Amino acid sequence: MAGHCTGCGPRPAAFCAVPPLTRNKTRPVNRFAYNLLFTLILPLIVLRLLWRALKAPAYARRWAERFGLVRLSPQQQAQRGEWLWVHAVSVGETLAAAPLIRKLRAEHPQIPLVVTTMTPTGSERVRDLFGSDVCHVYAPYDHPWSVLAFLARFQPRLLVIMETELWPNIIHYTKQRGGQVIVANARLSEKSARGYEKFPALGKPMLRQIDCIAAQAHNDAERFVRLGVTAQQLQITGSIKFEIELPEDLAERQRELQQLIGRNRPVLIAASTREGEEEKVLQAFRQCLSQVPELLLLLVPRHPERFKAVAKLCADQGLSVVRRSDGLEAGPLTKVFLGDSMGEMLTYFSVADIAFVGGSLVNTGCHNVLEPAAMGLPVFVGPSQFNFQTICEQLEEAGALQTCADASALATAVIAACQDEALRTRMGQAGRTLVAQNRGALQRTFDLVLQHYGNVP
Repeated sequence: MAGHCTGCGPRPAAFCAVPPLTRNKTRPVNRFAYNLLFTLILPLIVLRLLWRALKAPAYARRWAERFGLVRLSPQQQAQRGEWLWVHAVSVGETLAAAPLIRKLRAEHPQIPLVVTTMTPTGSERVRDLFGSDVCHVYAPYDHPWSVLAFLARFQPRLLVIMETELWPNIIHYTKQRGGQVIVANARLSEKSARGYEKFPALGKPMLRQIDCIAAQAHNDAERFVRLGVTAQQLQITGSIKFEIELPEDLAERQRELQQLIGRNRPVLIAASTREGEEEKVLQAFRQCLSQVPELLLLLVPRHPERFKAVAKLCADQGLSVVRRSDGLEAGPLTKVFLGDSMGEMLTYFSVADIAFVGGSLVNTGCHNVLEPAAMGLPVFVGPSQFNFQTICEQLEEAGALQTCADASALATAVIAACQDEALRTRMGQAGRTLVAQNRGALQRTFDLVLQHYGNVP
């Protein structure tokens, strides 16, 4: 079931960091005021889309979808009212949803699935992972007209929101049109909870409309209760992200990449780094070189549109760079191997000895720390962890992860790990053990999804 995607849906400029009801800190906001504000800023949203398209051409394509204008085939139109809608914002949420989607396709292939994302990178991951097995479209902006246009085409029986991407109109009109709403793999940091508390007139009615919140852990559930969610709405399922599936051909991929980077030097991977973070990583790396001169940095930026700029940054600092896309071997003098490809993160982890996970030395909340832990790597992160707060706490308590306050602290930690094989082994084994102990969330979430979907067609 392939969707005809004709639009693009990045998160609106005025609401790009957290769910929309957490923005204004002084005035009460209900859904009417929220809709009025959204209408007023629509020109700014379009301008931001144009600006982003200058750096990433994918943002210039498929515009109509953000207004819910999706073209469906006659077969897809006939499935109106049966759709199961999975909403994942970008790459991280798509990867979290992937095991659930695979299980649904394997056990109930007759259920029509529409998967929405809000970024081109998320869109690429959906296509790479599922191809035509699902209908992929960009999510509509959370304006009543856009949401209603989208719902008119699909009329989903169930909406599964991954993690905590809560949009008032999407939830309200899905319920109004007879759909059920689940938040799966739900997480809620203390920072986000405080933000929601500032807007009870908007937040509480929205949360009351959600049929089930499948929380990752007890502390996430407790924060939802503070916001007015009832015990009947809550289930604690654990995190689907613990359900890490290694590709069957991983060993072959590992051998191929190992030939390019070499075997006789330690490798530090800096995974999913963000803008402004590479400078800090390179600062730490240069400090490491004073003690571990043979160290190789495997640098993997989060967004493909930044690959070229990051390569230039490394070269400007006098560091010899080899790019994955060039297919060349890293020689003895190569200091940085740039992972400028998509869909190879597990392969990159498989050839590393130590992992730093990005999005954490800048205030973007960290990225997936479970993948390197599952691969048996010692994991280091910066202090910004709100996207993986509970999981980081679990890993740190188990001895698999260490938080580094800044670039200097990261360098100190990496040097210690490079010089202490026993430390690397202890941290790596602790990570593997924790991941194995927390499996089972997928089945629990799958059961909830089927329960709320109802009779399978």
